[in-house]
Amino acid sequence: MKTILIYLTLFLFSLIAATSYSQESDTTSQENNKRKFFEKQKQEIITEEKEKLRRKVEMYNAQLENKVITLEEAEKLKKDAARLHAKNIENRLVILENEFELQERNEGSGNMVSIEFGSDGKVLQLNSTERNRKYDNRTTSDLVIAVGFNNALSEGQSLNDSDFKIGGSRFFELGWAWKTRVFDNSNWLRLKYGFSFQFNGLKPTDNRYFVENEGITELQEFDYDLDKSKFRMDNLVVPVHFEFGPSTKTETTKTIRYNADGKLKLGLGGYAGLNIGERQKLKYSVDGDKKKDKLKGNYNTNDFVYGLSGYLGWGGATLYAKYDLNPIFKDPNIELHNFSVGLRFDVD
Repeated sequence: MKTILIYLTLFLFSLIAATSYSQESDTTSQENNKRKFFEKQKQEIITEEKEKLRRKVEMYNAQLENKVITLEEAEKLKKDAARLHAKNIENRLVILENEFELQERNEGSGNMVSIEFGSDGKVLQLNSTERNRKYDNRTTSDLVIAVGFNNALSEGQSLNDSDFKIGGSRFFELGWAWKTRVFDNSNWLRLKYGFSFQFNGLKPTDNRYFVENEGITELQEFDYDLDKSKFRMDNLVVPVHFEFGPSTKTETTKTIRYNADGKLKLGLGGYAGLNIGERQKLKYSVDGDKKKDKLKGNYNTNDFVYGLSGYLGWGGATLYAKYDLNPIFKDPNIELHNFSVGLRFDVD
């Protein structure tokens, strides 16, 4: 079992390492994308000016047919129009190329200059900013918060005969996640990875609490009426999910961005890590005096934790579920597996 856990942990970390390597190789791809965008802009300028010339030629031909102008006048007007639009193409391409070179030169200086153009190629606005914006921000990060109901079942058990309160047993997760676009020119698949603290709480039924005795951890009835009995396990894990879903693409001369906000997304993956502690809290009364016990110790829980998890929804809030493949307690205890269902919030 430990060997499987070690291999799974190494696999998760290798995915993260591979993603980091791909980020380093993105620079060349981003430069190529920027050059392709400028080439596309150049072609659009040429097409636009040619279309304007074509419409003028058609107008002069119509005037010639209606004898508004003579053949000599029509030929002269056509030649003047051709020279005008050829000059427009030349000037607009020079301006576009200068803008590209200006951005290339200033990308590393932290002082960016952007120029906005009209359809005729004239400068409309000159903007300066101190912030260096990355052309293709392929990796983003989120704060991850999840909360919901928690429980644990053994093989063949159902929620109806669970040893833990369905409403009272809860979990909380807090972490940080990075999201990287897998493909160069598409955002339908993303790799999401990071680290999280998981706090899984179980509240036993029937006035019971956990007792450890010579390697066996079991629920026993408490001597007094319990106002509260809660067993909590704290884990530090590395989650990795493949996230699927549509997104919108926004492309300008300075940036290219993919935005999945408000879109349907599905995340499938798992997690692996360490159990960093467990504790038990008991509240009860003895002869009218309220007592509160916080018990820490070895409850024979497994040191390594790993499991499957997934989320589905729109926007920042999604339905979230996770299931521990490892049993809570070591052999020879009953195989009890923790699972959680709730809401997950990914906050930019």
